[in-house]
Amino acid sequence: MVRVIEDMFGIAVNPMTQKTDQVRRFTLSTDRGMCVSIITLGAIIQRINVPDVDGKLEDVCLGYDDVAGYYRNQPAYFGATIGRVANRVARGRFKLCGKEVSVSRNFRGQVSAPRAALWAFDSVIWGCGGNTQRWRYLPSTSRRTATKGTPERLPVNINFSLNDTGCFGMRIEARAKATTCVNITNHAYFNLAGHGSGRDTLLQHMLMIKAQKIVDTDLEQIPTGKLMRIRNTPYDFSSLVNLGKRIGQLANCPIHGFDNNYCVDVPPNRVQLVARVVHPCSGRFMEVHTNQPGVQFYTANNLPDEDRGGAPNIGKAGAHYVRHGSFCLETQKYPDAMNHDDFPSIVLNPGQLYDHQVVYRFGACPKRI
Repeated sequence: MVRVIEDMFGIAVNPMTQKTDQVRRFTLSTDRGMCVSIITLGAIIQRINVPDVDGKLEDVCLGYDDVAGYYRNQPAYFGATIGRVANRVARGRFKLCGKEVSVSRNFRGQVSAPRAALWAFDSVIWGCGGNTQRWRYLPSTSRRTATKGTPERLPVNINFSLNDTGCFGMRIEARAKATTCVNITNHAYFNLAGHGSGRDTLLQHMLMIKAQKIVDTDLEQIPTGKLMRIRNTPYDFSSLVNLGKRIGQLANCPIHGFDNNYCVDVPPNRVQLVARVVHPCSGRFMEVHTNQPGVQFYTANNLPDEDRGGAPNIGKAGAHYVRHGSFCLETQKYPDAMNHDDFPSIVLNPGQLYDHQVVYRFGACPKRI
């Protein structure tokens, strides 16, 4: 049986109304002890408690204990729902219905990454009605966004779910009244040993991603329009492989870690397994099931490197969040898809339904030390 508890998490200024709103937290929990907390600020996944093989609970999702923490560290987008267009948009420009569209550029002044609007989904207060697991974002028509040439109103619904088998799901739906681009994701950071356990435990993880290609990018991580085959390269996770070994193989690369969109072969309208992560020491595992054609794999390369004097990023319960101390597996379509006709389209026409489904299945298996 799944229970839902609501509590007050804090207050924040809603950029859509310029008024102070309550930030509420909803916690879904099962009889087996697993629980997931989501806050209405940014539809952020704030906590995921998962038992290990011995039943010991650990929070495996990075985040903060208060609203101020999320504001201080907003560029990291911990646990946030990202949209309306996630990932990179080259030069912050694209053509839609023959017209040039410009979006806000927030990455080195050249790229929109990972969001493409002044009031992006991670910044607003989401609403939820009688069904507290179904959340809604309805942009105001009285204000303009920074996305010129695209419709201002894009009603979005997210249905959060949890069941007794350890499956935490998100179903994101949107309909537009005018043609627009939509590519939504969630930017949760995970460490199956515990959210604050750091780099050493992250490097113990084993990872599998069901993909034979990644989106090829230039030195600025902008897609070239090509797909790169990865068999027998450090990017190949077609079978379970140690993550520490793979990160070590990228020591001399400019990014010094992974930040790549994997092209997973998912049939239309089907949700299937695309990735699996195992932490052998605790026995915890996480599977990712989705109907999306891409998974952005990121190893927290931009978090502070405290070994080299980086200022600490202090998270929940005083934990230090560090470079290569966590990972993201973000289901989505390909980055910069609107500028590449060969990529799966992110254009949403009037009457069409944007239907993004993702299920994170957590569990535990016998330890392998």
